[in-house]
Amino acid sequence: MNRRENLKLLFTGSLASGLFMTGCGPEAPKEIAHAPVIGEGTKWGRTPEEMAHNAALKEDVFFTEGEMEKLNYLVDVIIPKDDVSGSATDAGVPDFIEFIVKDMPHYQTPMRGGLMWLDNQADDRFGKTFMEASTEERIQIIDDIAYPDKAKPAMSRGVKFFNTLRDLTSTGFFTSQEGFKDLDYKGNRPNVWDGIPDEVMAKHGFKLEEKYIPIYMNPDTRATLAQWDDEGNLIG
Repeated sequence: MNRRENLKLLFTGSLASGLFMTGCGPEAPKEIAHAPVIGEGTKWGRTPEEMAHNAALKEDVFFTEGEMEKLNYLVDVIIPKDDVSGSATDAGVPDFIEFIVKDMPHYQTPMRGGLMWLDNQADDRFGKTFMEASTEERIQIIDDIAYPDKAKPAMSRGVKFFNTLRDLTSTGFFTSQEGFKDLDYKGNRPNVWDGIPDEVMAKHGFKLEEKYIPIYMNPDTRATLAQWDDEGNLIG
């Protein structure tokens, strides 16, 4: 399965609008009564209440060690490591899913039930749990639920679980540093501006004074805030 390419297509299309759980639906309020102000004790624009809520969720534990072991395996089957970026576990996807199911409890029963379903399938087929099965046996089960259009009706529960897991894995991965690396996402990065070309300046009858070149065009100080004196003269 060319999973990585398929996931990129999903992410850049409908997945990007359907999976980012940002509260932008019709039920989202039009106004925020207490909008956070960056720089006044908040972290990344979060209110103290939001920070306390997130801290409480992180202290709680939902998945058991056995369930987390299965999650680690499954997300790396969906997005394995390659020569471009790390795997889903390298991106911290299992921890992301752990957080999401606590923040959005409606995921808890489907996720836990799906992990149990895998054990039941492995027991029925091979007389062992999913993680006790060989790699070939595990992939045999996964292949039966990873392709919804080809899956048998009897696999519908497993298909629904795997779809949900794949969506969560994609969201977690492609919003991480590993995912940005995989997509070659650059974002808003500062570059070095050499100023308006001399020929363009000359065409309009202007020329940049030499004394301003090291002030305006110095790439080493591009992150420094400009300062002016009381008369409006640039001082640094």
